[in-house]
Amino acid sequence: MPQTPDTISTLRDVLTRCRTLAVVGLSPQWHRPSYFAAKYMQAHGYRIVPVNPLVAREGGSILGERAYATLHEADAAVRAEGGRIDMVDCFRKSEDIPPLADEAVAIAARCLWLQLGVFNDAAAERAEADGLQVIQNRCVKIEHARLFGGLGWAGVNTRVISAKRPTVLPY
Repeated sequence: MPQTPDTISTLRDVLTRCRTLAVVGLSPQWHRPSYFAAKYMQAHGYRIVPVNPLVAREGGSILGERAYATLHEADAAVRAEGGRIDMVDCFRKSEDIPPLADEAVAIAARCLWLQLGVFNDAAAERAEADGLQVIQNRCVKIEHARLFGGLGWAGVNTRVISAKRPTVLPY
């Protein structure tokens, strides 16, 4: 059974090395967790490559980036620009992971990241056997915030609630 890396150094290493993220299942709706996580990562210097067949069919984009129907299409476009997809971040159901893991191996990604609540040990074992780092049941946004200073003492650093009087009123 593959082991989800729980060490801070492993997670930090993955988030430092993997700078181009193909986000499978990225929603164009701002209130969805996939959009929120991708926007956060994009704001922190990561390149986001949306993989959403419905948006791609209409020729649309998400977060200012063209959407692709498959990982193979996304990989071809990124490679044409001289880059590579480092991480495949999956916002899909656990049973949808095996073909995505195979595609991640085929495009030579470095990491297969399965979001909170997503597990597929068989797909993870195959991906690890082919050299991918596999992380299951973790949120890339939460881990980045935890390891790179995005969380404050109370858990979040939004400055929405504060004991200090604001210098400029919000209204």
